[in-house]
Amino acid sequence: MSHRTSPARRRRGAAVRLAISSVAAITAVGLVPGTASAEVAPQTQEAAQTAAEQVLTWTAGDSMTEYTSAPTEATAGPATIVFETSLATGNTFGMAHTLTFDTSTPGYNHDVDLNIVASPFDANGGRHEVEVTLSPGTYRYFCAIPGHGMMVGEFTVTGGGTEPGDTTAPEVSAQVTGEQDADGNYVGTASVTLDATDDSGVESVEYSLDGGAWTPYTQPVAVTAPGAHTLRYRATDTAGNTSEAASVTFTVAEPAPADTTAPEVSAHVAGEQDADGNYVGAATIALEATDASGVESVEYSLDGGAWTLYTEPVAITSPGAHTLRYRATDTAGNTSEAASVTFTVAEPAPADTTAPEVSAHVAGEQDADGNYVGTVTVALHATDDSGVETVEYSLDGGAWTPYTDPVAITSPGAHTLRYRATDTAGNTSEAAEVTVTVAAEQPEPDTTAPEVTVSLGGDRDGDGSFVGAATLTLAATDDSGVASIEYALDRGGWTAYTEPIRITALGNHTVQYRATDTAGNTSAVASVTLTVVAPQPDDTTAPEVSATVKGQKDGEAYVGTATVVLDATDASGVASIEYDLDGAGWAAYTGPVAVTEPGAHTLRYRATDTAGNTSAPASIAFEVVDGEPGPGEPDACPDSDGLETVVIGGHDTTVANVDTGDGCTIGDLIAADGEYRNHGKFVSHVAKVTGDLLEREIISAVEKGRIQSAAARSDIGK
Repeated sequence: MSHRTSPARRRRGAAVRLAISSVAAITAVGLVPGTASAEVAPQTQEAAQTAAEQVLTWTAGDSMTEYTSAPTEATAGPATIVFETSLATGNTFGMAHTLTFDTSTPGYNHDVDLNIVASPFDANGGRHEVEVTLSPGTYRYFCAIPGHGMMVGEFTVTGGGTEPGDTTAPEVSAQVTGEQDADGNYVGTASVTLDATDDSGVESVEYSLDGGAWTPYTQPVAVTAPGAHTLRYRATDTAGNTSEAASVTFTVAEPAPADTTAPEVSAHVAGEQDADGNYVGAATIALEATDASGVESVEYSLDGGAWTLYTEPVAITSPGAHTLRYRATDTAGNTSEAASVTFTVAEPAPADTTAPEVSAHVAGEQDADGNYVGTVTVALHATDDSGVETVEYSLDGGAWTPYTDPVAITSPGAHTLRYRATDTAGNTSEAAEVTVTVAAEQPEPDTTAPEVTVSLGGDRDGDGSFVGAATLTLAATDDSGVASIEYALDRGGWTAYTEPIRITALGNHTVQYRATDTAGNTSAVASVTLTVVAPQPDDTTAPEVSATVKGQKDGEAYVGTATVVLDATDASGVASIEYDLDGAGWAAYTGPVAVTEPGAHTLRYRATDTAGNTSAPASIAFEVVDGEPGPGEPDACPDSDGLETVVIGGHDTTVANVDTGDGCTIGDLIAADGEYRNHGKFVSHVAKVTGDLLEREIISAVEKGRIQSAAARSDIGK
């Protein structure tokens, strides 16, 4: 649904416009009123003279929806843009406007970046001129002041004259590469690579190192002299345009002195140790070496043996004392002094043949019989000297499952959970078990009364009274179930409701109603009033019908969509409205008819009252053309009811106040703030509207009942 502005918002919008026009120093669209900006190509003296001969003028006045005047076409080449919003052009409010060229929407020229902001009170009196160069194609322009979104248009530029010459210099970039130290200096040599691009082609690239002469660039420049350097660079294209000189700075550092320092090497012994510090079964030695220039190799010698290249941690399983010597060599050929580490490997302990110990802990809320209410949780815990490898459980004879978290059992009834554990030596405990019973969780007591809706049926006259008889239908809903529905007619005793109530006695009536659910909750008493009158003499007068076409127009044609709204009135009540579009046959009218097919159309319409009188067919003709409607397109309900839910006379129905398809919300169609001859007329109107919405599947039957109940309880029309 299109967003609609409430009256309060419109008043705030008017205040903003007044503030903009009264304070000349306020900025708008990024500019101060009375200023103009445009990014255009440089012009020669000849181009400037041509531009003066082609003047394109826009004017604006008090309107926020359209420019007073604007060009529709121009010729490619230089032009003078004139934008004026002053007393002379009809701006009597002192309102600010902009002339802004669109540089983002696909399908339009984006080469002129123009944004002029003007008001009658700026330094130029509201008149501004800017020189631009136009290219063939279409330009789109608009006013960028908030709230002026409908001030938009476009103009076409045709080819003419010679395209302006290339006045754009090349783009040039520089990249410095080489080995860098921790401070970012280039060690020994810095290499500078230049790159230039230009649409017309690059003629030459030049550089100047440390203030020296400009030198043609042919290949990357290698700078080896230690110290700080600045390299300036520029490029010239084939049209003779030379870029502004740019520069890059860098520092070349002396190469590091020759490496004469051997690597540093360390050893780490790992493994399970006994109380004496001996490694049980095996000891694993990991070596690590570091060097500024890089480590070439690491070697070790075990118990006086030959030196061996180290590639991975060394595992030693032979019982007894051991000495492992180690050394490393860097990429410069420096070898460290041999270091050593000593350790003892002890025989491993006897094999572990003891299974883990496992226990179970049961938790949960229990009833008087010790059963767990709703859920019982079983947590398992296992211990073992050699370490626990896995814990498993089996619920009610099911497969063994790895235990990772406490097991929650929710199914009512008796359950048996068996459990066991296995240690790292492969010993598995005997399966133990725990038995629990889960009782069904009792639901929360129901304390919510049923919801009751009422709908009225029967023929109504023009005052909304029921002619001859009224039929009242009650319905109730409740999560726990409805036990009974009752009603009381005209303050009489309560009667069980079993079928729709037919009221034939003439006069005013009040029907009270309530419902009770299976938990014993009874709803508050609600009521509906109605009037039954005697049938009137035969009605021989047909309804009066009118048609209105809405939509955005281009001249006399509607752009994209034309929406036809029909309305009928009759003293005895309107039974139906029908329409025939372009001879396709009569169809029931349930809401505004949207016509999108381009071309000329004729829509015939007629209405029938409750007495069976049908009006003579009338017709309305219109034309639809291709196109997308611009911003601010009018719809069937320009001042929509923007409430979240449908509220009638202070009664919130809780039904979502959705768009019904043509810009109108349900609240717009209910029109609770309209004029009605009496309450019955309003209730009858609501019954017809909700019936149409139900048929179109916009609301449900329950929502229809809620809306009708709220209408019946309201004081609208009384």
